[in-house]
Amino acid sequence: MILSLREAIYKKMEPKSAEDLFATIDDAIDNDERTLPGLGVLFEVLWKNSDRELRDRMVDTIKTHLPH
Repeated sequence: MILSLREAIYKKMEPKSAEDLFATIDDAIDNDERTLPGLGVLFEVLWKNSDRELRDRMVDTIKTHLPH
């Protein structure tokens, strides 16, 4: 069975508690770039399940904090 990257991330994250998810995300930030695809999949989940107001706030936060 061949899983897509998304499916593999979903499968790996599904059994985790909220505390485990927090730790996983926190550990991935500023870590090895190999964690970036996984963070991207988690961001996709966040984005798809956010309303327009939250999306606008996320975009504003990202834009404000991108290195110049």
